[in-house]
Formats: sequence, C-alpha cells, structure tokens
Amino acid sequence: MKFITIFKIIFFITLSSLIKAEEKIYTLTSPDGSIKIDISVNDFITYSVSFGEKELISSSKIFMKIDDGLFLGKNPEIINDETKEVNEILKPVVKVKSAIIEDRYKMLRINFKGDYSLIFRLYNDGVAYRFVTSIDKNIKVNEENIEFNFAEDFNIYFPEEESFFTHMERIYIYQKISEVDSPKQSSGTNKFCSIPALVDCGQTKIAITEADLFDYPGFYLTNSDAPLKLKAIFPGYPLEVNQTSDRDVQVTKYADYLAETTGKREFPWRVLIITDDDKKLIESQMIYKLASPSKIGNTDWIKPGKVAWDWWNAWNIYGVDFKAGINTETYKYYIDFASEHGIEYVILDEGWYKFGNLFDLNPDINLKEIIEYGKKKNVGIILWVIWKTLDDQFDKAFEMFEELGIKGIKVDFMQRDDQLLVQYYEKVAKEAAKRNLLVDFHGAYKPTGLIRTYPNVISSEGVRGNEWNKWSEFITPEHTVTLPFTRMLAGPMDFTPGAMLNGTKDNFKVMFDRPMSQGTRCHQLAMYVVYESPLQMLCDNPSNYLKEKECLDFLSIVPTVWDTTIVLDAKVADYVLIARRNGEDWYIGGMTDWTSRDLEVDFSFLPKGKYTIEYYKDGINANRYAGDYKKVKAEINSSDKIEIHLAPGGGWAARIY
Repeated sequence: MKFITIFKIIFFITLSSLIKAEEKIYTLTSPDGSIKIDISVNDFITYSVSFGEKELISSSKIFMKIDDGLFLGKNPEIINDETKEVNEILKPVVKVKSAIIEDRYKMLRINFKGDYSLIFRLYNDGVAYRFVTSIDKNIKVNEENIEFNFAEDFNIYFPEEESFFTHMERIYIYQKISEVDSPKQSSGTNKFCSIPALVDCGQTKIAITEADLFDYPGFYLTNSDAPLKLKAIFPGYPLEVNQTSDRDVQVTKYADYLAETTGKREFPWRVLIITDDDKKLIESQMIYKLASPSKIGNTDWIKPGKVAWDWWNAWNIYGVDFKAGINTETYKYYIDFASEHGIEYVILDEGWYKFGNLFDLNPDINLKEIIEYGKKKNVGIILWVIWKTLDDQFDKAFEMFEELGIKGIKVDFMQRDDQLLVQYYEKVAKEAAKRNLLVDFHGAYKPTGLIRTYPNVISSEGVRGNEWNKWSEFITPEHTVTLPFTRMLAGPMDFTPGAMLNGTKDNFKVMFDRPMSQGTRCHQLAMYVVYESPLQMLCDNPSNYLKEKECLDFLSIVPTVWDTTIVLDAKVADYVLIARRNGEDWYIGGMTDWTSRDLEVDFSFLPKGKYTIEYYKDGINANRYAGDYKKVKAEINSSDKIEIHLAPGGGWAARIY
C-alpha cells in the first residue's frame, strides 16, 4: 500500500510537471511595482492586469489571423524571449506637456515560431502590447482579437458611435460595462464606441486606446460573448465607396479582411493607461512615448502658436468701413489684429475656393495679396481644405501651397479610419513636411502619436468642440471638464476655445451666425491652459476681442506649448486645476462643471522668490450673467495659498511672472 501511495504521488507530481511545462507564465511589473501583467502562453496567449493587489482585467486572449491560414497566438511555440528595462529622456520637437519626457519602462519580447513576436511594455502609468511580424511577403490581416475581460461590472465613459463613418466627435455616456450589451433601438446593432474610452474602477481608472497607428485601421469597442468583456471591432478594408459631396466619401462595401500590408512590420500598440489618481490621467505621456520617433530631419521651421479663426464667428467683424465677409479686406483686418496682439497665424477657412477645385478661387479674395500682407505683418496664413479635393489635386495643390508661401493646411472631413484613410494621414503629413507646412487634421480620428513621428502634424480635432455651440446644446461644462481625462489622453485636441459671448445653463441660446458658449467667460479663458493644442484657435471675432481688452491681454500672451505641466487638483468629469510653465512664467487654469465649487491653489510648486500674479475669476454675478468676471493683481510666493470660487460652469485663469 505504501508503494502504491508513493507511486501515485510520483505519478501526479510528474503529470503536474508535464501540464505546467505546456504553459509558460510570464509576470511583468511596472518600474514602481504598482501594475502587474501576467502573460500565459498555452493553447492561446492570454494576459491579465492587476493594480496593487486588485485584479482589474482577467484572462483575455490575444491573437491575429492572417491569410494562408496563419493563426498568430493559437498553439504558440516559443522560440525565445528577452526582457529589458529602459530609462531614457525624450526631448519632443513640439512641447505639448513638457520640454523633456522621462521614458521609463520594463519590456518583454516573446518570439514565436511562425515569424512573429509579441512585445509588452509596462510603465508606471500603464500597459501596452503589440504584434511584430517578420513574414517575407505581403499579407492580409483577416482578424485581430483585442479583448478586455473586466473583473467586475465597472462603469465606463463610453463615446458611443453610430457608424464607422464618423468625425469621432462624441458625448461620453457614463454607464455600466454590462449595459454596452444593449442593442441600439434604431438599428438593432450592438453599441460600440470610439476610443479613448475610460473605465471607472472606483478609485482606479483605465483608459483604453492605441498608439503608433500606421497602414492599418483604427479600432472601436463593443460588447463580447461575456457581459463584462469588451472587444475590438474594426472597419474592414474598403472595396467600394460612394462620394455624395465634395467631402463625404462613405464606404459602401467592406472586405472581410482588415488590411493588406507588408509581412515585415510592427502593428499598432494596444494601450491601457492605468492610475488611481485622476490627476495622472492628464499628466500621462504614454501615447507620445509609444509613438515612432520623428521621420523629419530639420524641424526648426515648426512653430506652434495661436490662430485668429474666421469660420466660428461667421466673419462678424464690425465697426469698420468696409463690408465684412469672405474677402480681402476682412482678412487684412484679421491679419492686423493678429499682428498687433502677437498672434502667429490667421486661417482662411471654408469659402476661399470653390468646392471641388482648389484652383478655382473666390473672386472676392486676392489670395497672394493676403499672404504677402501677412508676411509683412509677421503673420502666417493657414488654408483650410477638404481632404478629398486635396487628394484629387494632391501634387499640384502642394506645389501651389509652397509657391504661395503659406504656413500650413487644415485638412477636413476625412470621417474614417479604415486602412486607406490612415494611409492618407501619413501621405499628407509626409508631403507637408517636405514643403515646410504645418497640418491640422479636422473631421479626424483620435491622435495616436503622429505629433512625434511627424511633428508638423501639430494638432487634431476628433473632439466635440466649441463649434457645436453653433447648432446644439451639447457642449456643456460637464462635457468640457470630461475631455481632459478622455479625448485629451490621446494627444492635442483642437477644441477651438475663446468665446466672448457666454451663457449660463438657463440663458444659453443656439445661434449659428452669432454663437456663444456655455459656462462663464473664465471657463473659456481657462481652456487655454487646460486644453492642449500647440496650434490653438481664438474662435471669436477680432471686433469682440478688441471690446474685451482685459481678456485679450491674457489671450495675447498665453503660450500654446509648455516646459512643465503639474495637475494641482482634478476629478474626472467634475473639475480640473492645472499649472503649466513656459520659460520663467507660470499659468494656471481651473474649470468646473455646472456645480459651483471652491478650490485651493497651493503655490508650493513655484521656485523660491517673489512673483506677480494676474488672475481672472468669476464675477459675483457670473451665475446669472456668465460674462461677469474680475481681474485681480497681487504679489505671491511659493508658501502662499489662495482659495478660489468657481461659479456654475465657471473657471479661473492666471499668469504668474
């Protein structure tokens, strides 16, 4: 009996060893030990993620199917693996958040039989992974499985979409993950959302997005076969399109595969930004760090700055002796305004050319005269273009742009992120860089780090911004204080702030040709510190700014790029308080939702010394008249603190020098 018992013990130990030998477990922790990822290589490759002692994402599969029956991640055979820890300093060409970026992470690379690898990176604020293939031929990607099997029914800020034909300008719906399973009433199809999406795990938050997207479609999130699992869906490769206007080119037939691409490549990073401190969501630079390094040689010509913008304010200048509109005199007025107040650029938006032909100019505009006038006044001109018209006239158009001597282009209405449109973004970025042109993408998908790879792509929309006030009531302070924790995680966002006509919750009115904003005047001023856009618009018209001299004083000097960013206080979708440094000067921006609140500004971040502070605070009657504000000047030092009061939809903006 003893012999049989010993034999059984040996048998089960041997069997257990054989089973374990079939499964390879890798455990990787972030440099500070706060985040852990467990990667299991068995029949499939799976991963789980924990923060502290709590598991947030349970076992979730990673695989990719490509043509010729290749199934990357199923029955994987490991060849070898390697780990390393990186700690280096990046110096961005365009200083969105800071002049230097600490790039510190742990990396695991697992190489598999079948000419593919998986690379994992762990930062102190998140996790990322990507496929790398070394297949010596072109391939079709039929499927990529990206899934997030959440440990609990957490809440999610869900930017719900209606189709793959989208500007990605969404409201963030706060709901349970399990509620994503509900079908849309109108179409019966499952709900899905664009990214970044933000999962609220209580104190801990997880933002889901992607980085380094090239030659491949972007992904969206929808429900899966389990109530707490979200999975990626992709627009397929476009086979047929229908162009219904100069700008709207919709896909009418998708292939049953995602992409046709080279077999030797790196695929996009799948990114989880993770933190238990809402402030760190805004401070995170993971997307930039994961992006490919710059492909541009000389970058000295790339100049961030502010833009006097025409379209939002409907060219409503007044108090002049000429007829305002889309004409030469009006744009000279914009240039004079910009020049006098240190604004680097003026944009010519919709109307300077006849739709469909960039060479058929509006007869009321002398484009060469406007550009030359701008040069004399040290103001650069940026031209708005429809993406399809630019694509149709691509080479000749860029030759014209270079000949004219403009400083940049605003490319609009792409509304897609299938593989062909993602290729288009790089095509434009590359050609614009050759011609020393800045690019601002509108009607665009979310950024994925393009500003690092092509630093001339200086800003991007993909956000429901101030323009929506012209035709809707959606741009509430609840929305505007949600954006820093959601869309802004992906990269610069061209929200277009600066409205001088402001409304409370009760007296806001939708007016297309004389628009106003929701929330107070100081709410708008604070956006210039809170919102990141190295090409930052002044959306209102020069005549209104000239009537608001004190506000214009602030807008004339506030920078658009920063040497240091410190989030002083923040709570997702409720309020935000940020300090940023440019050179020796500091700026602070504070914003709240429709709830009034009191916050404390602690100046201990300042170096020792005496400073002057000029700040704009909500007026005592701002809850009734949103344009009410007060400017205060005082002396402070690093040991001081100020209690500030924000009205409903209020704000606070300061310059310290």
